[in-house]
Amino acid sequence: MLIVSIILEAAVAMLAILAARKRTPYLYGLGFTFAIYVLYDLARLAQVDVEEGFLSLLFLIATLSALVAVWGLYREPTAK
Repeated sequence: MLIVSIILEAAVAMLAILAARKRTPYLYGLGFTFAIYVLYDLARLAQVDVEEGFLSLLFLIATLSALVAVWGLYREPTAK
């Protein structure tokens, strides 16, 4: 299941970055968020000996990045 999750997270990250290039820069934040999720899960999969605090910090940065991205999308004016 973890491998499937990593593949899906990588797909979301790539699509968000491609969409950001065409549409809105806030989607870069979501791409960045999912790229961090990929790194996080790859570290778990490879059982890399990383300090738990570092992975928690990485996850916090990903969450803040998603928050900023979604807030920017929320505040973006809608086209009519």
